[in-house]
Order: sequence, then structure tokens, then C-alpha cells
Amino acid sequence: MPSPFPGMNPYLEQDDVWHDFHERFMPAAAELLLPQVRPNYIVTLDEHAYVHELPARERRLIGRPDVLVTEGRPGPIVAPARIVVTAPVYGAVPTAIDIEREAFIEVRDRASREIVAVIELLSPSNKRAGADREQYLAKREGFLRSPAHLVEVDLLRGGPRMPMEGLPECDYCAMVSRSGERPRVGLWPVRLRQPLPSIPIPLRPPDADASLELQQVVNRVYDAAGYEEYIYGGTPQPPLGADDLQWAHQFARETGRVA
Repeated sequence: MPSPFPGMNPYLEQDDVWHDFHERFMPAAAELLLPQVRPNYIVTLDEHAYVHELPARERRLIGRPDVLVTEGRPGPIVAPARIVVTAPVYGAVPTAIDIEREAFIEVRDRASREIVAVIELLSPSNKRAGADREQYLAKREGFLRSPAHLVEVDLLRGGPRMPMEGLPECDYCAMVSRSGERPRVGLWPVRLRQPLPSIPIPLRPPDADASLELQQVVNRVYDAAGYEEYIYGGTPQPPLGADDLQWAHQFARETGRVA
């Protein structure tokens, strides 16, 4: 069944749910865009990689550790009563390093393969102060200085917004930055109780914009992932006010998972 909420589902913002939602959202959005832009454009998925070097006291399993490979150097061998076989290369598993990968969408010109538009869905690591946010802001600035359009979707209530002027108070938002209109950008502010909008995905003239229906993507992902089975055990994070929490509970109860 689709999400019971009329707009964004605040239970999806939990730390142990969001990454899965993010990685399902981007392919689903790409699949909806492709029929609208072919044959002149292709829609591809790429990813940002954030490397976290964690001190021992903060080590935790939040991703798959990569393997560092180094050249093999045979060391001194203590000669036991058996044959010791040395490996051609030696590796080390860095248990204190996590690499977090986050997908984004590129719309490319089919003939030249040039990037026409980039679509980003923000994650908590983009919004929390620290190295990950600084890394994302640097890439964002690069996109904004390029000939490509940038579409940025923020479906997280927590954390500060990305730098932009003129955004009214809201719970969620989308920004569409057309390369020929910068620094002017289009903004779609959304409140918790409102349906998510359909936003334009700019292409190259004379081609008309494609359209990304955010509500359709959220409902599609929610249904495919079976989130109703496990996301309603607690309260939404960040916490909602009393009125909004009561409002949210009425929709959660529709799933039969909340008393």
C-alpha cells in the first residue's frame, strides 16, 4: 500500500531508514524521468562518496568497509618444518574507515554525453555541520558555476537548509536552478501536511521541461520497500509538535501497525 500521508511521511526521516529510502528514491525518480526525455537525453545514476575516518571509541557499522591494497613485500620467514607460500599482494581491512555512498541523477545529452541537469536528494550528512556538508557544498558550488541545471530536493525537516535566499518558512523544499537564470532560482516550499509538488526538470532549448512528481516517487518507494512493516515503532524524528504529532499518529494508525 502507498504511504498513508498526504505528503512526505515523517517516519521515513529516522536515521536507520533514511539511507535505504534515499537509495531507492533516486532509481525510482530516474525511471519516471526517462520516458519523458528520450530519445534526446539519457538518465544516469552516479554517486557521491563520503569517507569517514572514525576514532576507536566511535567505530560503528554504518557501511561496508573497503579494502586497501598494497604491493606485496616478502618479509623474513621463520623456517618451520613446512613450506610458507607468500601472496603476490597484501591488503589491510581498515575497520575505522567507513565510506558512505549517496546516489544522484544526471540527465545527459545523448549525442555529446554532456551533463544537462543534476538532481540531488539531500541526506542528513549534507545538512549537519562538518566535513560531509562542506564537501557537498563545494560540489554544489561547482554545479552552480557549470552550464548544467541543478535540482535540489530536501525532504528532511532536520538540519539547516542549504544556502539560498528568499525561501519562506517550510518543512520541506525543492530548488530548481536553471543555468541561464542564476542567481535566481525557483523554490517550492512545502509544509508537513501538504502534498509534495511536481517540479520541472529543465532540459536544453527548444525541448520542454520534464516533470518529476515527488509525491508519486515517495509513494512508489514506500510501497516497494514495505516500510509499513517496521517504521512506526517509535515517534517521528526530529520530534513533531503536539498538534502535528497527533495528526501524524492518525495516519500511522491507518496502517494497522500503531494502536
